[in-house]
Amino acid sequence: MPDNFPGADSPLDLGNVTKALRERLGGLKIIAVVVVAGLLALNSVYTVQPEEVGVILRLGKYAGTTEPGLRFKIPLIDRLTKVPVRRQLKQEFGFSSESVGVRSSFVSNPDEANMLTGDLNAAVVEWVVQYRVVDPYQYLFRVRRLDATFRDMSEAVMRKVVGDRTVNEVLTVGRAEIEGAVKVELQALCNQYETGIAIDQVVLQSNNPPEPVKPSFNAVNQAEQELERLVNEAEAEYNRVIPRAQGQALQTIQQAEGYALDRVNRAQGDATRFNALYEEFRQAPEVTRKRLFIETMERVLPKVGRKIVVDEDVDGLTPIMSFEGVSAARTSRQVAAQQAGEGTP
Repeated sequence: MPDNFPGADSPLDLGNVTKALRERLGGLKIIAVVVVAGLLALNSVYTVQPEEVGVILRLGKYAGTTEPGLRFKIPLIDRLTKVPVRRQLKQEFGFSSESVGVRSSFVSNPDEANMLTGDLNAAVVEWVVQYRVVDPYQYLFRVRRLDATFRDMSEAVMRKVVGDRTVNEVLTVGRAEIEGAVKVELQALCNQYETGIAIDQVVLQSNNPPEPVKPSFNAVNQAEQELERLVNEAEAEYNRVIPRAQGQALQTIQQAEGYALDRVNRAQGDATRFNALYEEFRQAPEVTRKRLFIETMERVLPKVGRKIVVDEDVDGLTPIMSFEGVSAARTSRQVAAQQAGEGTP
């Protein structure tokens, strides 16, 4: 027994022992009260980060929402829940990220990713939903187990949209359309069930055929690309050849029309001229005949290289008149003399 304990050197006195215990317990009570008061004071002060709001429940009932900063609440009566309303959240479907960094690793979830398309083909679809909390009250209190419910809603909408499209649309050309359709329908469900969530974006991470049929799908895809290439080449050749041929055909038609018009005009002119000549011939046949003969000779004689004129009144000789140069010209008398000289012995 300690030396300072009352009655240490005397027989045990229950009264003294009780008094000493009361004194010591009194000191402990004071310490306990101070500790409890300190804990309550610490519990009454809290900090809300800039991207959050604080939702206060007072005796289990919604009491209000506090903005970012240093705030106070009633200890043991108020309960605080912080909700990130200014930070974008995301949910992964068909896969989950185990580690994110330079060497990210992912784990597939076939139960979510395997889907059936509208043409009864299988597709493996992995996607991410990015969203924000816009109503903290609805987010916390309107739907039980909101995370699980939100995942079920997203999966149901994706299966519905994929089931309305062919496998080619799902795996190739329809990605953007599927993302937009899922975003619209999922947002409508979130509003209907008052989840307090706004969908920012739906991103298809990976759209692939199942592994057993992937080689066949790739072969079909390559064949379609080759077909598209050939079609593009054929269209380019068509655009190069057809306009040229059409231009040549139009040019030929225009030339033929011009030639036909020229021939018609010439024929009409000839007919008009012939009719005029005929009228003149009918009125003065002999004069017209001589004029036509002279006009014809005027056109023909300049084109003849050598011209010989025969006089019908000369008998026994072959009268010749030459209209060529002086060295080649001979009179009919010179020709007759030459013929007479050749006839003498």
